[in-house]
Amino acid sequence: MGKLGEGWVLLQLVLFLLIAAAPLVVESYPFPPWLRILGALILFAGVALATLGLRALGPSLSPFPKPVDEGQLVTTRIYGIVRHPIYAGLIIGAVGWALLTGTLLGLALAILLFLFFDVKSRREERWLVQKYAGYLAYRGRVRKLIPWLY
Repeated sequence: MGKLGEGWVLLQLVLFLLIAAAPLVVESYPFPPWLRILGALILFAGVALATLGLRALGPSLSPFPKPVDEGQLVTTRIYGIVRHPIYAGLIIGAVGWALLTGTLLGLALAILLFLFFDVKSRREERWLVQKYAGYLAYRGRVRKLIPWLY
């Protein structure tokens, strides 16, 4: 998947494009209006969570799963609640998008995105364990993708 994890980023981009295009490819399911409104709120919550994760990383932010050489381990703010808030936010956002647009295909792709980020984060965490001495203890305290659950 590449020295920095470039292949993971490419696969992620393909999944995002499929999720975004799902409403254009399949007919919308007749979700009730309240569910579509809930979808918009969930989409907003996902974007907010991912944004908090992006901002908290600061100079440690990279588009690739391999940590940057000059990066530091971030375990505070949103990273004190979930180890991969950007991934979690993107998954939540995908669920919200599927509900907002009424696409069952979008919901299926959101589940696929969850599975993808679960596997991708395992590879990323092997790099994080190698780079940061405190990562194992942090991993033992904070859940991976769903705060307080998983």
